Amino acid sequence: MASKIVVIGDVNGQCKAVFQRLGALHAKNNFAFAIVVGSLFGDVEVAGDADVQLLLDGKIDIPLPTYFALSKHPLPAAVVQKLETSNDELCDNLFFLGKRSVTKTSEGIRVLALGGQLDPNIIAGQSKDKYPPFYGETDAKILRGATTADILVTSDWPEDIRKRSKVEFNPESQPQSQQCIADLDAVLKPRYHFSTSGSTFYEREPFFHTPSDETDNLYAVTRFISLAAYGNSNKQKWIYAFSIDPSASHPVSPPAGSTACPVILSEKKRSPPEQRESALVYDDGSRGRRPHKRRKGESRGPLSASECFFCLANENVATHLITSIGDNSYLTTAKGPLSTSQTFGKLGFPCHMLIIPFTHQPTLGSMEEEERQATYSEMQKYRSALNSMLQSTTGEEYGSVTWEVSKSSLPHTHWQYLPIPADLIRKGLVEAAFKALAENLHWPNFKKEDVADGVEETGDFFRVLIWDPKNDPAKQTSYVMRFDEKIRFHSQFGREVLAKLLRLDKRIDWHECGQTQAEEEQDVAKFKESFKEFDFAE
Repeated sequence: MASKIVVIGDVNGQCKAVFQRLGALHAKNNFAFAIVVGSLFGDVEVAGDADVQLLLDGKIDIPLPTYFALSKHPLPAAVVQKLETSNDELCDNLFFLGKRSVTKTSEGIRVLALGGQLDPNIIAGQSKDKYPPFYGETDAKILRGATTADILVTSDWPEDIRKRSKVEFNPESQPQSQQCIADLDAVLKPRYHFSTSGSTFYEREPFFHTPSDETDNLYAVTRFISLAAYGNSNKQKWIYAFSIDPSASHPVSPPAGSTACPVILSEKKRSPPEQRESALVYDDGSRGRRPHKRRKGESRGPLSASECFFCLANENVATHLITSIGDNSYLTTAKGPLSTSQTFGKLGFPCHMLIIPFTHQPTLGSMEEEERQATYSEMQKYRSALNSMLQSTTGEEYGSVTWEVSKSSLPHTHWQYLPIPADLIRKGLVEAAFKALAENLHWPNFKKEDVADGVEETGDFFRVLIWDPKNDPAKQTSYVMRFDEKIRFHSQFGREVLAKLLRLDKRIDWHECGQTQAEEEQDVAKFKESFKEFDFAE
């Protein structure tokens, strides 16, 4: 069912007047909700904050549920103080969208927001405070993980949005535009994208995205609209009403007057011409490719991408643990790491890492060819970079073990990485420890074999990759154990082996190894300082 929505540009502190106007319109139109996509309070130092206290005291009537975005102006101190203690509800019916957020309304409408202006100095995992008006490229990249949007709200414009447009736009000052915002349009394909442009209104022709399997070979269409400020001297449009049905299908052909999508995903811009068609985007496992015929018994797993602990599409993902984001995968410190900051003395941080593909699939082998090859290659690149860091920091004192559970019933494949004293590797104790526990459990034997990206495998397997620091960081010795449904395989097998080998038996269960967020952030900061020289994604 379609819902009526009303969107407002910059209010700039004139809250009482704007909400009175909104109330009159709402009485006639019965809107489902409103969104203030511009600055609700404006520059408080210039405009004053008379209406701020009225809002906080509940003396301004908010006639319907209203969400307000983070703009390029700092929020008033009193507003921040209230939001911190009220679960982002400023007053009755008025809710803060946050810096980077995914909100699903009671009507089933997905509203994504990225507020503030781009600060290139913000790097992965450091944009933690949601109230200052700045975001980093990592924030935008993480938001791409939401995979779809009905409404996208940003302060900055997407780069190249005016290409192919014949609509005149002569603002007093050009809005700031960013490639990472263009990436959001290219990946999320929002039905509506709202921003602001001072005293000038701009509504671009609708643009359509290339049909793909994810859109059922229909034309996803985006409408980009930038609103003027309330009370602007040019009497340009500052309020916009429309209807949207989130369950409606995409059109079978481009709407009249529309253009092809003007924005290009940054990965495609970076790729050489012969590779542009195969450039990948972050997706939920089916974006932009043919349906994959799964092996017998294989499933996507019980969780959707928005629910998955390892998916950036999950709005509850612990972004402060993320240390690097590549094109097809990302690197994060483990929650409840097996090792501690004292385990590897020369490092000073746990260095129990996870290398996680963007794509929500249970195994690497279940991905489509181009996607699988690119993902596997980048995961190996992360493994090699971590080895290089160890070699640089500790010489030949530590090698590494990387392990993977490739099992069709799991929701999201990933690799775990841990340093290991080199003498344990050279004495054959690492290999022996894995084989011994498997034998004790009456599981199949390990074979010294490299299965690469796993595409040739027809069933489930566990693999361990061992690196000796006397060798090149990219080198590995691979051992594989294949198993079927007769084996009650548990996913903590690799952790249990290494816990016993390192005499960390009390840390086998990650739930028993919890840290405070401050402790986690401290370990992340120390890791990133050591890894920055080797981080190819920076």
